[in-house]
Amino acid sequence: MILRFAHPWVLAAAPLLLALLAAAYVRRRRRRPRLLFSSARLLREARPPENPARRHFPALLRMVALALLLAALARPQSGARAMRVSTEGVDILLAIDVSTSMLAIDFEPNNRLDAAKTVAAEFIRGREHDRMGLVAFAAISFVQCPLTLDREILLGLLEEIRTGIVEDGTAIGMAIVNCVNRLKESEAKSKVAILLTDGVNNTGRIDPATAAEIARTMGIRFYTIGVGKEGEALFPIDDPIFGRRLVRQKTEIDEEILRKIAASTGGRYFRATDTEALRRIFAEIGEMEKTVITSDTYVDYTDLFGWFLLPGAVLLLAEGILSATLLRRFP
Repeated sequence: MILRFAHPWVLAAAPLLLALLAAAYVRRRRRRPRLLFSSARLLREARPPENPARRHFPALLRMVALALLLAALARPQSGARAMRVSTEGVDILLAIDVSTSMLAIDFEPNNRLDAAKTVAAEFIRGREHDRMGLVAFAAISFVQCPLTLDREILLGLLEEIRTGIVEDGTAIGMAIVNCVNRLKESEAKSKVAILLTDGVNNTGRIDPATAAEIARTMGIRFYTIGVGKEGEALFPIDDPIFGRRLVRQKTEIDEEILRKIAASTGGRYFRATDTEALRRIFAEIGEMEKTVITSDTYVDYTDLFGWFLLPGAVLLLAEGILSATLLRRFP
């Protein structure tokens, strides 16, 4: 709460007002009597008992009333500080591979998909001013969540993605095209897609290079992330006899095509071999794609002069009435 006087110079008249009241009091005390009596004994006997508080009460009322009226003229105001925020946000789509190879357990203790979901959720929570969406892909690509500012809905839909919800495979080109279709109509200052995969494009009607050229034409920047360690990784296998067990298999990531996608669209390629590396990659992308936020601070004032004017007028009226009736001065 901010309190102020819109016209504080009016308060400078307070000492002058006090001086005038003091001068009037002194002048009245020195005033010569207008009627002469041979003896004042009868008047003293007819006069009611003197009460100092009663005698000075009208003057006190007058002073309080004038002080309130003076404060009202100074226009007291209360205000609350507010801020107007405008942003030039970034529209960001996360394209996450949900093929079965993402179940590889080389992001201990998590598999690749769980690690990607954890870090992506942290990234989403840190971009409160940007619209974000989610694309999942395996043999086909689909929009799990369109661009939105509702973080809770996006985080809930991110948690729901898993392997096996669509036919297995890796259609990187189709994932790029799906992102382009969602971002091409965006009016954001920056249109960005972060594509995360651990495999090689092996299906889809559009190859990744062609899809990347379309993205470049539309002004959409792609950051590509290859996830997984070099060589081999443990994969869970459901054996009909022995049940689920872990089998070591060779891993393969087409880093060359991921680099080309990023380079042709103005983005960058990253390689993540553990959860902390993935977290650093998302943080670096966040630094490169900063949202421009401008704010204007202002104070919204409310006039309070009525709270002073009305009591002051009432007290001034009461002083006049009391001085002429109950508290009138006896000659």
